[in-house]
Amino acid sequence: MGHEIDLNKYNIRTDLVLDSIIGNENNISHKVDNYGDISVNTVYIDDNNGKLINKKKGKYVTILFDDVTDSENRNNVEIVFKNELSKFIDKIDKDIRSILIIGLGNNDSTPDSLGPKVVSKVMVTRHLFVLGEDVDNGIKEVSAFSPGVMASTGIETSDFISSLVKEVKPSLVLVVDALAAGSMERINKSIQITDTGIHPGSGVHNMRKEISVDTIGVPVIGIGVPTVVESSVIVYDTINYLFKHISYIKDNQGKNKLVFSRKNYLNKIKDRDLTYEEKKDILGLIGELSDDEKMNLINEVLTSVNYNFIVTPKEIDFVVDKLALLIANGINKSLHNI
Repeated sequence: MGHEIDLNKYNIRTDLVLDSIIGNENNISHKVDNYGDISVNTVYIDDNNGKLINKKKGKYVTILFDDVTDSENRNNVEIVFKNELSKFIDKIDKDIRSILIIGLGNNDSTPDSLGPKVVSKVMVTRHLFVLGEDVDNGIKEVSAFSPGVMASTGIETSDFISSLVKEVKPSLVLVVDALAAGSMERINKSIQITDTGIHPGSGVHNMRKEISVDTIGVPVIGIGVPTVVESSVIVYDTINYLFKHISYIKDNQGKNKLVFSRKNYLNKIKDRDLTYEEKKDILGLIGELSDDEKMNLINEVLTSVNYNFIVTPKEIDFVVDKLALLIANGINKSLHNI
């Protein structure tokens, strides 16, 4: 007797819409705005193409940048993030007064601690309104909470939030979470904002009930930063970087290839590639595979032997603190006139 095989576990694990639309760019509305070294990618998903890439209908904005450990660059990213988040909020209601900020994640696991760290840094004011204190007109009523993870509480995260919404009665919920990426270059170097809400744990196939206007009854803006990636993605990206590197070496024989910085090197090889025949000569049958076939093969092999680990950069402790500060500052400035 035959049985069905769940092929979903062999899919690339990613929360980013930019990863999901690869190969379908012609079918999906997509625009890019550049602000110096920072790019803002806006994707509009409708019912039809949403089914194609398994994403909810709505607007997705992804901010791509190079580094947030540099204070000047972090300040520039913060400005762009604040401006983009303000557009989402203004579209819902320019005069919105009451906001609930939710920080998803596990504070005991550094890659998953972004949400709780943001909550600890945002400016909360609801208690001032409740106590009848004098509050400046530019200050909104803001409350914040980090519900932890289901493994620690035994309670579904969306149930926590639904109960809070009934008690606090916010006009808007902002949900911050750490995400999974489908590319090494996006780890800790992108921020996704969406009006579709958020699925806790979706990037690592630990699907929990979604948090959206459909489940809690008020508009939800999801804010996320990818902090982890699967081993299969690292293998796949390494093969592609190998091809780019060999292409560069071929055209620069006899030159010193190690005198430029990492960033300059990535820029030099970014758009390079080998021909089909060259890839076949290097990797044989694997070199003949398309990008999708290659990624799926690597993913299937590593998943089958339980070696498709979830990986995060070694400097995650330092970077996640900087990202949390950036996002918290951006939220504060988009909500309050400070």
